[in-house]
Amino acid sequence: MLHGVIRSATAALVFLVASAGVARANVRLPAIFSNGMVLQRSARVPVWGWAKPGEQVRVAVDGRTAEAQADANGRWRVALDLEDAGPGPFEMTVRGDNTLTIANVAVGEVWLAVGQSNMEWPVAGAIGGPEAVAASENPLVRQFSVAGGVSAVPLEQGSGKWAAASPQTTGKFSAVGYFFARRLNEELDVPVGVIHAGIGGSVVEAWTSAEALDTVPDLKAAKDRIWKELDDYDRRKASFVPDMKAWIAATGRADDRAADPATFAGPDVAADGWTPIKLPGEIAADGLPRTGIFWLRCEFDAPADLAGVFPITCRSRSVATVYLNGVVVGAAGLEQLTGAGLNLVLSKDRLPAGTARPGRNVLAIRVVQPATVEKVQCTLAGPWRIKLERGFEDPTEPAPVPPQLPPGGASIAAHLYQGMIHPLVPYGIRGAIWYQGEHNAARGYHYRTAFPLLITDWRKRWNQGDFPFYFCQLPGYGQKLPQPREAPWAELRESQTLTLSLPNTGQAVLLDLGESADIHPRNKQPAGERLARIALARDYGKKIPYSGPRYESLKIAGGKAVVTFTDVAGGLVALPLPATYDVETLKGRTAPLVRTSPGSEVEGFAVCGADKVWHWADATIEGHTVIVSSAAVSAPVAVRYAWADNPTCNLANDAGLLAAPFRTDDFPAVTASRKY
Repeated sequence: MLHGVIRSATAALVFLVASAGVARANVRLPAIFSNGMVLQRSARVPVWGWAKPGEQVRVAVDGRTAEAQADANGRWRVALDLEDAGPGPFEMTVRGDNTLTIANVAVGEVWLAVGQSNMEWPVAGAIGGPEAVAASENPLVRQFSVAGGVSAVPLEQGSGKWAAASPQTTGKFSAVGYFFARRLNEELDVPVGVIHAGIGGSVVEAWTSAEALDTVPDLKAAKDRIWKELDDYDRRKASFVPDMKAWIAATGRADDRAADPATFAGPDVAADGWTPIKLPGEIAADGLPRTGIFWLRCEFDAPADLAGVFPITCRSRSVATVYLNGVVVGAAGLEQLTGAGLNLVLSKDRLPAGTARPGRNVLAIRVVQPATVEKVQCTLAGPWRIKLERGFEDPTEPAPVPPQLPPGGASIAAHLYQGMIHPLVPYGIRGAIWYQGEHNAARGYHYRTAFPLLITDWRKRWNQGDFPFYFCQLPGYGQKLPQPREAPWAELRESQTLTLSLPNTGQAVLLDLGESADIHPRNKQPAGERLARIALARDYGKKIPYSGPRYESLKIAGGKAVVTFTDVAGGLVALPLPATYDVETLKGRTAPLVRTSPGSEVEGFAVCGADKVWHWADATIEGHTVIVSSAAVSAPVAVRYAWADNPTCNLANDAGLLAAPFRTDDFPAVTASRKY
């Protein structure tokens, strides 16, 4: 298939480029084995690479050695015993027919840090980030930033670079990963390395191997469909432009008699004969043909500094040319119809000198609409007018249909695993931390299948047993609502909590860290440190609470619901509620808190009766239980807590760790029918 051939060739090229620096050497290493790396202190630390078939390879670190012979495919692998090694720094030597030397090697704790944009979010952009960067000089905290991205085939060689924390480097580190590593280093006094792989807008299915997806019929079907769409897109894209040109010629629609643009786009053209039209909208108006060549025109005033008007965004799925004051500033031809079409941003700093001017300006768009009525969008409010340059008769033969742009790379099944994770396997790690789910929230119910599948898949591939896997539960996001209702983000959080049924997993609850209008909350330090608490308690023997209260059981008695919790530490508490909540911290925006049960000790609980109508409830703490009731529900049958996209809630334990959202009902989920 064309797509597969092209992507396979691309993968081969990536491998060759990544290996170019050692192309003359017989012994080669993956990119992660490079200067400044951190090796996991473990009895069996994998080191692998390539050499000529049959070549003997010897690896040494701190006097500890291991040897292997390259197999018939030129692959070799050894295991070093670094369980009681010091922190370093050391040199690693890899000797075959040639010798490679890797400098400044530390031995300590290594963690994967993977997810979408909230794991990607840099320290410099976090609340308190500039101060953290300035004070970050620490050669024992390091990050390997996985470069690259999607791949249609599993890559053997990846790319990336190790860097130690310093005021010059830390600003670009993953904020969650850095604050996690910094806390571990402070508590353990050993080197901590984070291997960071983050891609904004990615779905969990993209981080999972194709073999694992194939074990779940629904996911296999979706993977096969998306991969086929990619193959079909390559084929249809190659044929659409010549087919469309042939159809245009055969139906007399060639754009070969163009009028002088100055008669339509010039700044001094009179408005006589132009018809009002609204944008965004279809290129259609009374008295005009459905297809043809049209001009859209908008006059606007700009201040002396051109501020408040630019940038101007224009979008079209038609062949279009954009003029500003009679000068062409952007265009899209037939080739662009096989993608997103025209998506033009007119910035005052990037326009040709003198194109934009203070005072009166004219923006004009020439739209060639040969086959179907299309929409045009522009951020200029108008008023807009339209005029016909040339009309076309209705065609007798249907026009070729441009292929729809397939899903982006971060949404393609297995492609992020193949491009970013597969090259890391089986690098020695202690465990993984994960912050992802926003892009799966619309399909939150099925995350209960897809997320555990990923964890099981990675553990199988690393072959290190059930290594620790700790994850961030999604924070609050979206408008706070005065009444309870169904919530996709709550259903995804439920799926995350259900994943705790897998061994050696842990969840950091982040409900208090969200921002209603920004899907990227900037308060990343608590997120990283809550993940670190789990690791310190579960993996490093620290006697500290690491989990908030978790729902255990429900009992109905006397018209009230009695909810029992585990993980209460020294007891349940109701945290003080603030007067406002964060809307967008980047702009300093807050709003008055939307209360669920003012006067109640605990807020965020709802109850329903047999009618399944939910009402906010009063809730009081009694020991390890919360007593929940509502005057509107005399016979409760079910309870929910923090069940909203952006809940108001305040139940915690005396360690200040928040209770995870939950529901006691099994009513149909609103996202149950939405699948990948």
